[in-house]
Amino acid sequence: MMDLNQQQHSLSALIVFENTMNKELVRSLHVYRFEDGNEKQVEREFLFKKRGSYVEMMATPIFKVKEFRVSDFFQGRVFGVWLSIFVFDAHFPPTLNHIPPLLLISGNAKLKSIPRLADDLKKVFQLTFQADELRSASQRALKEAGERDREHSPRFRRIVQDLNCLPDSDDMCECHANEEFEQCASGNMQRKRRAASEDVAKISLNDLVKYFDLPILEASRNLKVGLTVLKKKCREFGIPRWPHRKIKSLDSLIHELQDVGQQQKDDEVAVAVVTKRQEKLKEERESIERKPFMEIQTDTKKFRQDVFKRRHKARALKSQGSSSLPIQLL
Repeated sequence: MMDLNQQQHSLSALIVFENTMNKELVRSLHVYRFEDGNEKQVEREFLFKKRGSYVEMMATPIFKVKEFRVSDFFQGRVFGVWLSIFVFDAHFPPTLNHIPPLLLISGNAKLKSIPRLADDLKKVFQLTFQADELRSASQRALKEAGERDREHSPRFRRIVQDLNCLPDSDDMCECHANEEFEQCASGNMQRKRRAASEDVAKISLNDLVKYFDLPILEASRNLKVGLTVLKKKCREFGIPRWPHRKIKSLDSLIHELQDVGQQQKDDEVAVAVVTKRQEKLKEERESIERKPFMEIQTDTKKFRQDVFKRRHKARALKSQGSSSLPIQLL
């Protein structure tokens, strides 16, 4: 019987499952490789309480008994009542934005209460971050080589392309717009120097929060870093997607309710309902600023959809000369 505490070992694979019947139950399968080449599988089970700390429980092996191999697992596969939500294989590490927010220690402090899973998740993050760095370095090298080739080929127009963006996509426009140039006395255009690594490292989550209400391109300009650098910082903080659209959507609903409150200020009941809804939306906005990986609540999505429908009906009635419909507040 191999003891993990007594022998040198490395994390070879980690698969995390969520119980489809009770989402607070989470199971993990850890594969450790020892110096002599042997591997050991360890299954663990946890209770991810919505209120209170997470707890590790006794786990009866399930996957080991059924003799599953790591290659049999992929994200989204269901094994009985267990849904695979994350798969890590040291030979094929995923990108950082493929790690669920639930498993990011930077975004989920409760993971610290279950150190055996948290420690392995840290290893996954480090290995994945290193793989991302290698991919970025390779892309930069290819980009620089391509630019040198174009510079020596006057027949071709020099195009600056960020390899992190797909050609002819919306991101491509942002990437092009993000390239900043300055004009020299000779009239030639030169690209500005990149932000210093020390300055980039100093950017904190609080710095990003200040610009969540702006599009990511505008935020990168205010932070004086490139778009690619900002996206990398977001991944470091466990932000899979820039939350500007969510913040903007909530702000729009809050302002909409302010207008409704002014229109119905003589109706005390309606004003109370509007005020209650506004407070709820403001609290949700603050929650997203604290935890930008959070999604807009289902109740808010339904309310937003109702607002969109009533706006459409109001425009249709207005075109017919009728009065507009009030927004459904509840």
